[in-house]
Amino acid sequence: MRATATTTAGLGLAAVLAGGLPAHASTAQGSSERPAAPAGTAALAKYERQRPDWGPCPAAQKELNAAGARCARVTVPLDYADPDGRTIEIAVSRVKATAPAGRRRGALLTNPGGPGGTGLAHTLALRPALKGVAGRYDLIGFDPRFLGDSTPIVCGPARKPPPPGPTTSPREDFEASVRTGREDARRCHEHGDNRALLPHASSRNVARDMDVIRAALGQRKLSYYGVSYGADLGATYTQMFPRRVDRFVVDSVTDPAATQYEQFRRSGAPAERALDEWAAWTARHHATYRLGRTAAQVRAHVEKLLTHAERRPLTVAGQRLTAPLLRMILKQPLTQGENDATTASLVRDLVAAGQGELTEPGPELAAMLKMLNSPEAADSMLGGTLFMCGDGGWPAGGWPDSTETYWKNSVRSRATEPVFGPFVNGLTAPCLFFEQPPREPAVTVDNDVPVLMLQAKRDHTRFADALAMHRALRGSRLVATDIRAHGVYGRAVEGLTRVPCADRSVNAYLGGGALPERDVECPAPATD
Repeated sequence: MRATATTTAGLGLAAVLAGGLPAHASTAQGSSERPAAPAGTAALAKYERQRPDWGPCPAAQKELNAAGARCARVTVPLDYADPDGRTIEIAVSRVKATAPAGRRRGALLTNPGGPGGTGLAHTLALRPALKGVAGRYDLIGFDPRFLGDSTPIVCGPARKPPPPGPTTSPREDFEASVRTGREDARRCHEHGDNRALLPHASSRNVARDMDVIRAALGQRKLSYYGVSYGADLGATYTQMFPRRVDRFVVDSVTDPAATQYEQFRRSGAPAERALDEWAAWTARHHATYRLGRTAAQVRAHVEKLLTHAERRPLTVAGQRLTAPLLRMILKQPLTQGENDATTASLVRDLVAAGQGELTEPGPELAAMLKMLNSPEAADSMLGGTLFMCGDGGWPAGGWPDSTETYWKNSVRSRATEPVFGPFVNGLTAPCLFFEQPPREPAVTVDNDVPVLMLQAKRDHTRFADALAMHRALRGSRLVATDIRAHGVYGRAVEGLTRVPCADRSVNAYLGGGALPERDVECPAPATD
């Protein structure tokens, strides 16, 4: 992701990628394209018969190489409707199973989410949580098409916009987001042969690539773990390839019937509730942060800060921070309850900056500013844009076709979502300005394939939306826990509070194959 201090378009996407909001895979509407060739047909046989040539992983993947992983490239069609046409390569990694032959299960493919996340090394992060189960599988990571080492799409450099002036207004900030959205779309379309590649950036095609990987590995069926966008991708695969599903785990999903824009808009209310939870925590730690003795007082500091920035952007370390950027900065850490202290430090520094009393940003704010200006963040943001737009991100797929609609929705949202409403209802991605319509109709998730689902009840994607996916995946069992989090399994690996019941449920399923007899309610771990 990239969001510089002068960028307001793409900030929604940057927040999503930093905080992990899934972009759903099934939002495209209608198509005039011929259908893709079905898996297992003669047209795809040459891809399914290939065998990877395993060797050292790319030099940049030091941890993979140190872990003894091997990497390869799998060839897939650019366009599955034209399997004899142009091809691209998907980068794949493998950590081989260590269990005796009789106890090996097959291949466990993983996706870390995003959209826009590269997953070549994701298996290394999963191994500590999998414990003994890891040895039963060949652990397979991959970079989705057009990302990382998988025939990457590279967009041209942006024309540097003028920095924010000393004064602004909500409407001026919105118009800046429109200009940046147009610029992002232009530089992606005009660079290299991106016009030929962009129409094929979709979760449908990633799922097809996954099935070619399965066949190239010599596996009759595929096991899988995906989180966030990776969870929605897993649901898409179950619909497209139900007979190829072995043991599938999807962690933190969205409503399969909602469009991308609907998902963004729906995240506003959970974010406001998360802000209230954080405000109550911060009030209990008033002696440390001095932001108020009550939750109402703490929240008032945040709202006053944004009101100030909507007239005069804050200046921090030589950068001007507009209200849209502040909303993004605040939303990201609220996705995890363990980040309350980080959020409090950020707000304390920002309040001081607004009062002209900040001499130097603290480590939390300094790290955030560094991330927002990093080239790596830029690559991740643009990668996510590809799939948000390719999964029905044009107006036909649910994005309003008029910039004025975004503005009006932002204004209306202030009454009930004063902090995050203007952000999640605004122009959060440049899909409106992309040139080509979706090539395929929606993947309507509606099957009885056995799947294990995990969900936090206070996720920044609504729990009601996860229940909608649960109903659509009729063979699923849901493991839920009442925490504020995005991602439930293996949290201890990231230094977050572990949910032991959820970890046991996943490992029992992947290790033994049986879903729980009924849905599971996991006790929430103790917190401050």
